[in-house]
Amino acid sequence: MRITNIRTGVLSIPLRTPFKTALRTIDHIASIVVVVDTDAGVTGIGEAHPTGPITGESHGSVRGAISEFMLPKLKGKEIANLEDTLNTLDASIIKNTSAKAAVEMAIFDLFGRLYNIPVYRLLGGYRNKVETDLTISVNSPEEMAEDSKIAVARGFKILKLKVGLQPELDIARIRAVRDAVGGGVKLRLDANQGWTAREAIKIMRVIEAERFYIDLLEQPVEAHDIAGLKQVTDSIDTPVLADEAVFSAVDAEKIIAMRAADYINIKLMKTGGLRGALRICALAEMHNVECFLGCMMESKISVTAAAHLACARSIITRCDLDSPSLCREDPVIGGAELDGPWLKLSEAPGLGIDRVDGVVWD
Repeated sequence: MRITNIRTGVLSIPLRTPFKTALRTIDHIASIVVVVDTDAGVTGIGEAHPTGPITGESHGSVRGAISEFMLPKLKGKEIANLEDTLNTLDASIIKNTSAKAAVEMAIFDLFGRLYNIPVYRLLGGYRNKVETDLTISVNSPEEMAEDSKIAVARGFKILKLKVGLQPELDIARIRAVRDAVGGGVKLRLDANQGWTAREAIKIMRVIEAERFYIDLLEQPVEAHDIAGLKQVTDSIDTPVLADEAVFSAVDAEKIIAMRAADYINIKLMKTGGLRGALRICALAEMHNVECFLGCMMESKISVTAAAHLACARSIITRCDLDSPSLCREDPVIGGAELDGPWLKLSEAPGLGIDRVDGVVWD
């Protein structure tokens, strides 16, 4: 089974409500669907979600990276020779992590189909389902409280609150949500790099004094400010999760060596795919540092790939794979089954995705 072509198209999915963070506001998912064709007539599917402020990519750059650099190198490559094929992909162009992730997950999909085994079993097969939180966008305290009650009514027991825009108002937002959902729901905070170290410490000391019982604090400071991240981690009791600060195992090694965070957030769009993510998992296992599996605003295509990874590795103890649950519709047939907060995988080979409706092909 050899690669003959790589095709791309755009998939647009409206959200239930606008998604707001300290970095951006969007009202729909706009992803690039990638299909890898083979001479056996079997296709593999992947997805890139370029996020300029984080990965530095755009729809145009993803298309260009695939058509101009990846396809010429990968054409004719044997799917069965997985390591060689993935090495060729990695060497075809530097960075461009979401473009690489999309092509790589399609190759893993093909590899699983070739040997009639689901990807999560290829990668470790630890379990077949994982629980995700649900993200609550930045809004007024009253709106966030109401959105949180709706999420709990849908069955979600873990909520991630977007904060980081206005420190004093952030405290009011957290207080309103905790009052609305009670003590039986876990709350996580994601500042998306929105605070300084001093602001984060000040806010978290108030939050800890009021006993809001926060499960973790995600990326409170700018990605490059590792010293500030460590300062926050050393100064508060709440566990700190490094997100935008970690793209690779090299980044993770620095965070772990400095003890700059308690947990590492892995996202396929940052790592360049499953293989880069597995390297971080291996490093984390060596140092007994728990990993978190997150996503951008992606469709169920790449979230399914992430779920396969999360189900494969025991070091991944928490998940934020909620973007399909934020969508008004699901055009992805097959893949991970969404059951409230649970993502369940079948024994279908590869990623288990049958088709994707509504793609506008290039």
